[in-house]
Amino acid sequence: MAGTSDYLEAAALDAFLRNTTYTSPATVYVALYNADPTDADSATEISGNGYVRQSCAFSRTLGVASNTAAVEYPTATGSWGTVTHVGVRDAAAAGNLLYHSVLTASKAITTGDIFRLPAADLTVTMT
Repeated sequence: MAGTSDYLEAAALDAFLRNTTYTSPATVYVALYNADPTDADSATEISGNGYVRQSCAFSRTLGVASNTAAVEYPTATGSWGTVTHVGVRDAAAAGNLLYHSVLTASKAITTGDIFRLPAADLTVTMT
């Protein structure tokens, strides 16, 4: 994923350098966006028409984590617009953005469509 959120950057710096406790979420969720949420979590997430964030599990090899299974959304009951970005969040609703990235290919979602991210397509790299 291209970016780490301001929230997670601050939490990591505080945890590693200031001895402040950070509790990682038990489950993370993948959110979809029609625009870049940015490190500041400033874009509006898709909503309505059957959309709901999906939980996601990750495995890690060295400095790269990737989704262990496909992430599949419910059938759209109306237009979601064009999905251009994804974000990993720490709650099923609201919560904090952790990571975000632009999709390699945007996808227009209309009634009856199902958005799916194949296993291992969502990666988070620490450099």
